[in-house]
Amino acid sequence: MKKYIYIAAGLLLTMTMQAQDRKQPKPGPSPTINVGKPSSFVLKNGLKVLVVENHKLPRVSFNLTIDNAPYTEGDKKGVAQLTGSLIGNGTKKMSKDAFNEEVDFLGADINFASNGAFASGLSKYSGRILELMADGALNSVFTQEELDKEKAKLIEGLKSNEKSVTSVAERVEDVLAFGKNHPSGEYVSEATINNVTLNDVLLNYNTYFVPGNAYLVIVGDVTLKDVQKMVEKQFGPWKKATAPALTYTDPSNVQYSQINFVDMPNAVQSEIALVNTVKLKMTDKEYFAGILANQILGGGGEGRLFMNLREKHGWTYGAYSSLGSGKYVEKFRSEASVRNVVTDSAVVQFFNEIKRIKTELVSEEDLKVAKAKYIGNFVMQIQKPATIARYALNTETQGLPLDFYENYIKNINAVTAEDIKAAANKFFMSDNTRVIIVGKGSDVLPGLEKMSAKEKLPIFYFDKYGNPVEKPKMSVAIPAGVTAKTVFDNYIKAIGGEKAVKAVKSVVTVSSGTVQGAPLELTTKMTSDSKMFMEMKMMGQSMMKRVIGAKSGYMIQQGQRKDFTAEELKEQKEGAVPFEELTLAANPNVKLQAIENMNGNDVYAIKNDKTTYYYDVKTGLKTAEAKTAERGGQQMTQTTYYSNYKEVKGVKIPYEIDMNVGVEIKLLTSDVKINEGVSDADFQ
Repeated sequence: MKKYIYIAAGLLLTMTMQAQDRKQPKPGPSPTINVGKPSSFVLKNGLKVLVVENHKLPRVSFNLTIDNAPYTEGDKKGVAQLTGSLIGNGTKKMSKDAFNEEVDFLGADINFASNGAFASGLSKYSGRILELMADGALNSVFTQEELDKEKAKLIEGLKSNEKSVTSVAERVEDVLAFGKNHPSGEYVSEATINNVTLNDVLLNYNTYFVPGNAYLVIVGDVTLKDVQKMVEKQFGPWKKATAPALTYTDPSNVQYSQINFVDMPNAVQSEIALVNTVKLKMTDKEYFAGILANQILGGGGEGRLFMNLREKHGWTYGAYSSLGSGKYVEKFRSEASVRNVVTDSAVVQFFNEIKRIKTELVSEEDLKVAKAKYIGNFVMQIQKPATIARYALNTETQGLPLDFYENYIKNINAVTAEDIKAAANKFFMSDNTRVIIVGKGSDVLPGLEKMSAKEKLPIFYFDKYGNPVEKPKMSVAIPAGVTAKTVFDNYIKAIGGEKAVKAVKSVVTVSSGTVQGAPLELTTKMTSDSKMFMEMKMMGQSMMKRVIGAKSGYMIQQGQRKDFTAEELKEQKEGAVPFEELTLAANPNVKLQAIENMNGNDVYAIKNDKTTYYYDVKTGLKTAEAKTAERGGQQMTQTTYYSNYKEVKGVKIPYEIDMNVGVEIKLLTSDVKINEGVSDADFQ
């Protein structure tokens, strides 16, 4: 099954981007900014309409935003998400299929959410596009059948994310930073989804999908006169109402900085986030100094965190920070995904950089570069009609002065090094920070505990849902008599027995999945005499092909062929067999390391040079395989998980394969052939 490690390596290479020159251009003189003001009008029901005319292209877009205050959903968390999924799935006038067919016929794009809708298309169809959007938004038909479908999809997504270290880290971070009873801290679970009824969806829609706090922003090749007639016709009947404006106690930051650790034994790297909550409004006097301070600290590839953790130390592919702003409580966070063995060192460097910007004045050059980046982005964006519309909406929803964007560059340029230091001290709370780490405890905790004692950062432990727990047990004593050979023998027995496994001369598998939303197709062919064919296609196009023949081998990736050297071919052939466990025990480098916990189950960990194999203690089945590799000068671990074993001709084969190559990838096997479908031509 080492073939999946090869796939992971190929996918990683495909997705890796070359570093770009980060030298900043010298800023020129500041341009004069004249932000075009949209025309506006208000319907009797309270809907405010903003119109930005732009006749350069024959297109139009309609963006409906309902700016309600945040609210909790409690034990029915997910009801808003389900409501948004059902809006537009058939209306009182049109079926779901008829609606979608007409949208496609018009070449339009129409989407709905629980807090609004969006539509775009050719301006000559603007009247019909707006009519369809209004029909979907205001006249949706909510059915139990559609609700059941959406609930099933949402639950399936939750299940697939349970092994995702990134997903767990995001959930725990919000739970700990805001609290489970805060709108920003509660999370969706299978239980809360199952609690949602059709009546709950209808109640949510009727309570919150109302025009009281709604804005319709229209951009494109239209005129105010025509638009006003269309909007009044389509949205005039929307019943006047305002959503309840609930208030919540702002969450408190911790009294002293601390480490909040979540053990995920399947983690191939540690997810680190230093977090504290902030209240920063766009109208605050520290706003511009705050965003520039964040830019200097970790706003991009030229930020101090990036230059330290990646460029200087090579511990991560990127380290960044962000400072939230708006009407409600937000977060300041700095984060990176780092190798397990440097987790403790990375935390120290995060604190060093945060404390440095709070205690030392930034250099004139750092400040100049940060200002140039913000001003450059602002000037580029201001040329776009959609930007003018967004700025107009911000002015309305954030209570900004009417000249906020005209004065944007002036306010950026007015920020001093002293302002940066003051803002950093106000918003970057290094003495009241949660260091949230999700990682493999057996690898990470020894170093963390030493650093904790030295830096006076106590460690508290939590589960995957943010609940306090005791310190997890890292390993279990290996029973007497258990060796690498007995583990391999039990695996062979578990999948069908030695006779059946040795009778397998070839295996063909066909699998499919997605990579960052793009469809992935994978075909592999392996033989017991160490020959392999593997081809990966994305969106029907061959992205990678690997062939290992009797005496030679090569790889083609994105059209480039590389022939393997004799040494590389030897290494490739070692794993190019259907069941390497038949011979692994004879390898002197193979050692049974420990019993670890993986996804709630005890597993034997067997190490072979740079690869570690994991076998379930109870079932004997292989559950995972991890390989350490070096890419772009950085060491990382690629892990593949095996599950859903099914019997094919007397031998059990895993039909679900989950890989972590910087992104989570799930492969579902659709076809397996044993001792058929393979010819010598496959390995030429």
